[in-house]
Amino acid sequence: MGIELHHLRGFLAIAEEQHFTRAAARLHLSQPSLSRNLRRLEEQLGVRLLERTTRRVTLTPAGERLYRQLAYLLPRLEEALRPDRADEVLRLGFTWGFPAGWAHEAMDRFHELTRARVVPIRRDEPLAGLDRGDADLAILRGPVTTPGIRSVTLLHEDRIVAVASHSPLARRDRILWSELPDLPLVINTVSGTTRLEDWPAERRPRLAATCTNFDEWLESVAAGHGVGVVPESVADRHIHPSVVFVRLLDAPPVPLQLAFPRQGAHPLTAEFVTIIQQIFAARPD
Repeated sequence: MGIELHHLRGFLAIAEEQHFTRAAARLHLSQPSLSRNLRRLEEQLGVRLLERTTRRVTLTPAGERLYRQLAYLLPRLEEALRPDRADEVLRLGFTWGFPAGWAHEAMDRFHELTRARVVPIRRDEPLAGLDRGDADLAILRGPVTTPGIRSVTLLHEDRIVAVASHSPLARRDRILWSELPDLPLVINTVSGTTRLEDWPAERRPRLAATCTNFDEWLESVAAGHGVGVVPESVADRHIHPSVVFVRLLDAPPVPLQLAFPRQGAHPLTAEFVTIIQQIFAARPD
């Protein structure tokens, strides 16, 4: 049968209000939509449920019988379909530098609205475990081009240069992007946001060292193996006694993305994404 819950809710509202206009207002529907729903229900059941005149609406015997049954059954069905999300978990992957502030605000709002919890999951992988099913969503820096993964850009971050505190560069207040090809570069090849390919082939920095996670990258810079380039928010979270962050001018910005599967995503994904987008929409420029 093609009967759906909104057909039954509409019939109950009309039966209780005994008035199409009041019933439509109660359900936040237009009166023509409510009339179509009732007509569809009568067609599916093959009986007339209401007697309608210009002044009043009354139930037929078939309508009375259906109303008595639905008045008992429908509230219990809707209660059964209302899930208890207290034990539901949304896993939020990240590679390094979990964003403070807006991310925690989004997690709190999400819990208030859904009762489900968001649990941060760190994975030192390009997609923070999203492609392997370890995470339901992921906070990623840089472009996301993996097939089957959708991303929403939240903002674009400026970049900064990380240098060893004993380096002469640590005394400068700024470095130009065009200067970096003259300096040795440390690169995080797994989850970093900077690649040699960011520069023209004829003028690229000398690769001083490669690492596979942020912590190794930071220690390599601290040891003076070379300089590193990261989004500016890193300076607020990862303070190292032997690393100084210097402003970088004219560098291409880094997109901060929220990524999730195109198909088979967690049922609460859209709600969490909406909450984060609302938070960013309310932020001052």
